[in-house]
Amino acid sequence: MTTLFLGFLFGAILQSAKLNRFDTISGMATLENYKVAKAIALAIGVGVILLNLEIGLGLASYHIKPFILGGIVLGGLIFGAGMAILGYCPGTVMVSAGEGSLDAMVGILGGLAGGLLYTLVLPSLGGLIGPNLGTFSLHTAFAADPFLFYSLMVPSGLVFIGIAFVIHRFDKSTDKTWIFAGTALAILNTIVFATAVSDRPIGASTFFPYVADNIFGATNSAYFTQITKPGSWEVLFLAGSFLSGIVISLLRKEFKIKMIPANWERYHGKSYLKRIIWAFAGGFILIFGARMAGGCTSGHVISGGMQLAASSLVFALFVFVGLLLTGKYFYLKK
Repeated sequence: MTTLFLGFLFGAILQSAKLNRFDTISGMATLENYKVAKAIALAIGVGVILLNLEIGLGLASYHIKPFILGGIVLGGLIFGAGMAILGYCPGTVMVSAGEGSLDAMVGILGGLAGGLLYTLVLPSLGGLIGPNLGTFSLHTAFAADPFLFYSLMVPSGLVFIGIAFVIHRFDKSTDKTWIFAGTALAILNTIVFATAVSDRPIGASTFFPYVADNIFGATNSAYFTQITKPGSWEVLFLAGSFLSGIVISLLRKEFKIKMIPANWERYHGKSYLKRIIWAFAGGFILIFGARMAGGCTSGHVISGGMQLAASSLVFALFVFVGLLLTGKYFYLKK
């Protein structure tokens, strides 16, 4: 029940600033909406300070993803492309599906297919994904000198917070809901990290291969064994997010069954078939890229960024490169 409730809170936070919506995420891909970038930067900045203090007090531990060079770079580019096309992330897609977005549901099916294929082809991807350069973060670099670590950690967090507000000034938007959402995401992630709560970061993409492998009986692999624990946790977490989408949209009287988001219609028209095809393809690409890199927006970019992990910060860079390049060519104005 705890994990389900945490997932519900996650969904509620995303909905508070509409960070789960197609129009918001695709708007980032076309540089018309900067809310996602602002919220992520703020979440990382606030989270850097909160999480590292929590770990310093012995209340949590680090969960740094390894720097698998090919997976981080190629997976980041592929994930960013899928994010632009689908218009959702692995976590936000569940919330939007709960709000009645049929294209999000199609994207979930595409994600399950991508997760299943990744499990099946992983044994032949070794050379493409590697090499594994190990785990590296600010803490691993300066663990022997706590004073120097904290002297660098706090300013690093403040830099990310500053980046968020610099983007906001450039954006010239009067909407400040991203401030609550970014701060709340950092606090929620800090709670999830706590040893007494979940002792892990927030994550979403492992759900897809875990569920798909169970459905299609592809469970006799080392990879499935590796993802069983995080996958089972994410099933409950994302179930909570899906419920949040339903409950909060009903309370707000915003629940609506729809296939074509406004921003998609503006660039690609009203064809249901076209949106279905691209939503499935986007979900497929999104999850395949996430699994190559070992995480997604929530589990890698935000959670890893809060730990100042090199793998996560580099992944974030390539995600945004893939997102913006795809947005530039996929969303051509008529």
